[in-house]
Order: sequence, then C-alpha cells, then structure tokens
Amino acid sequence: MVPMVDLKKQFHAIKDDVLDVLTEILEGSRYVLGDRVSEFEKRVAEYHSVGEAIGVASGTDALHLSLDALGIGAGDEVITTPFTFFATVEAILYTGATPVFVDVDPETLNIDVDQIEANINGKTKAVLPVHLFGHPADMERISKIAKRKRLKVIEDCAQSFGAKMNGKKTGCFGDAGCFSFYPSKNLGAYGDGGMITLSNPRAAGLIRELRNHGSRGSYRHRRVGYNSRLDEIQAGILLIKLRYIDEYNEQRRKNAALYHSLLSETVRCPVEKEGAYHVYHQYTIMDRKRDKIQEKLRDEGVSSVVYYPVPLHLQEALRFLGYHRGDFPVAERAAREVLSLPMYPELEEPVIAKIAKIIKRVV
Repeated sequence: MVPMVDLKKQFHAIKDDVLDVLTEILEGSRYVLGDRVSEFEKRVAEYHSVGEAIGVASGTDALHLSLDALGIGAGDEVITTPFTFFATVEAILYTGATPVFVDVDPETLNIDVDQIEANINGKTKAVLPVHLFGHPADMERISKIAKRKRLKVIEDCAQSFGAKMNGKKTGCFGDAGCFSFYPSKNLGAYGDGGMITLSNPRAAGLIRELRNHGSRGSYRHRRVGYNSRLDEIQAGILLIKLRYIDEYNEQRRKNAALYHSLLSETVRCPVEKEGAYHVYHQYTIMDRKRDKIQEKLRDEGVSSVVYYPVPLHLQEALRFLGYHRGDFPVAERAAREVLSLPMYPELEEPVIAKIAKIIKRVV
C-alpha cells in the first residue's frame, strides 16, 4: 500500500543523528525534564518568536493545561468548531467548561468567524479555533473579536506547525498555542508529545507547575496538578527534526501543488486563502463520490482516510450537549465528502500522478 505517511523513509534520512542522540540519552540516563527538553523548548520559542514554550505529554494535554492555566472552568463556555479531532472538545470538558459549537467556513473548513459573535454570552470565556489540516484559521479577525469581548484565545495548532498568516506563525496569535507531536504530524516524535507557546510569564509559570504535579521541585506542591511531561528521548528526536521542519513543509507544499494541478478540475481541492501559508498536514479533497473514490484507491493499493466521518456535535459521547443533525450543515456536508490523500515530504511525483489518475477515472 501507498501509506498516508511514510515514517520509515523519513527515519532513514536522519537515522545516524537519531541513533547518536538516543545513545547519548541512554548513556546519560536522564529521561524526564532534562537538558534536551529545555533546549527544545528554547528552540521552539525562538522559532515562534514568543517568550515561552513548554513541553507536555501530548497535544491534548497542551489544550487542557492551557485552558486550566487561563482560568477556564465549571460554568464557563468555550466557542469552538464541530469539525475537528475529538481531543479539542475533550480538553474543554476536562476543565468542567462547556463547548459551544459554531459551523465551519465552507472553503477552509476552519471555524466560521462570521458566526462567533452571535454565540457569545455572559458565560463565554474563550474561543478555541483549530488550524485544520494545516491551514491557519482567520486569527486576525478572531483576535479582534476576543479583544473586544474580553475573551481568551487558545489556538489548536496540532496540525499546523510552521503555518503562517500574513507572515505570523500559528501559535503566536492567542493567549496560548497548543501543538501535538504525534508521530504523523508535520513535526512528529516517535511517541506522544506536546508543546504550549505563550508570552504570559504568569500563565507559563502556572503551566510548568501543572505539568509536574503542581510542583516546581523539592516535593513542595502549591496546587493539584497533572503528570504531563515531555520526555527526554522525544525532545532529542524533535530537536533533530526541528532543523528540517521548514524543508519538510516546503516539500509538502510542492506535493500539494502537484495534486492541485492534476485534480482541481476533477474534485474540490484544498484552498489557500490570501496571506495564508498552508503546511498541508493533510491534503483533503471533497466530492460526493467520496466513498467510491476511497474504495477504488484501496483496490489499487493506495491509502486514504476520512478526517472526520462524524462531526463532534453528532458524536454519541456528546449527546448531552443537546445538538442535533442539521445544526451545522457545512460541517455535516464535509463529513460526507472529505477524503485525505497520502501526504508527506518524501512522497514521489509518480505516486501522486498515479493517485490522481485513479481519482479521475472514478469521478
């Protein structure tokens, strides 16, 4: 099968560096909150031009700890999108707050900014936009609304490491930017990992306590926290990959441009809004014949994935929120029509051409 992402091919390109750093870490025998975690945090903060970057155990924890540190809790409401991975809403619920959904933009599938203000009330405390598939949400407009309404902004950057809007990277617009280093991400570890970017020293200090059982060391605990620490091995691997992230993203963009040139007259291809720098964590097409396309790709030995087949407001686990089918028609249509194709820096042009040929034959 042509895989969705070929992690083995990427590993072989950096294999010597990875084995060297693993040997150094194993010889040094320090595995938690060591020098490489500190160095990786410093490098990510510099990359994003922010004051702080804090490593945590996962992207989900990055969202959860950010919401917690920014004072979001029981009785509060957080506006977000129904078309995203389940972790986005899980993190809100962990704090005791209530997610409030608004529909998505029909072009980018990011949160529809035009619908945000109508859903703000006295309980609203934050907006949580998602930079879906690597395309930045309209953060300039979201930030203006949040400032006017005195709301916190927590960016879900799990799929957008290196993405930009008008030259400014995602993770730099809001009160906190939350990243995932799940292996398949543009910047991926060899296990779970996450990062929070922010420039508020007080919130950063609180997050550093929360990730380590509410302690800053010496077994003195100022609050009840969590066990959410980026480990030294993952930090070492991520430091290597960080050197190549811009190159990886540029190659993804080249692959996306080739897909677009071959498929734009056949199916609906991803858009790139003016001012946006899309990093194509996923290359996601839309078509009413989605299921037939996926079946034929599978028959021809090509992987594809539906991200996401059920929007959050229709998930069984979230029935208690009281939403119904038809509440968010754009998200529901997307769930019926989206299909993500293989996308990774090492993807070769003849393979993209083969995939496009199969899709054209079906449509």
